Amino acid sequence: MPYPPRHYLPGSDFGYPPPPEQPTRWYDDAAGPLVRPYAMTKGRTRPAGQEFDLIALVVSDFADGSEPGVGPEQGLILDLCRNNALSVAEIAAETDLPLGVVRVLLGDLLAAEHIRVSRPVPPAQLPDEHILREVINGLRAL
Repeated sequence: MPYPPRHYLPGSDFGYPPPPEQPTRWYDDAAGPLVRPYAMTKGRTRPAGQEFDLIALVVSDFADGSEPGVGPEQGLILDLCRNNALSVAEIAAETDLPLGVVRVLLGDLLAAEHIRVSRPVPPAQLPDEHILREVINGLRAL
């Protein structure tokens, strides 16, 4: 199979078109610098330690002026959770980061003891509905 014919462009090296004056950008100006999620998590896809449930509440106790020495994404998470409990899903929505990335970053912050996490009670440990109804009926009888 022969190669397609090359169209010669006068005044260019080897017949190729000249490079554009402005380099091509694959994202808009409002997006800012493009960083891949695996670069933020150093290639990790799972947090160190336990998994984070979507409704687990995260709180940061750092003062406004203290510098914990973390990356910009983790600093943003610490600012959002400063004296304010947010769920993992809310953190992912506020930071506009994928949920998997937020979980890995939260795992790093928890390992460094920068945050506190309140995990939801597993359904198996919740009281039975029958017992709760009996308590309500007993209180009504008083």
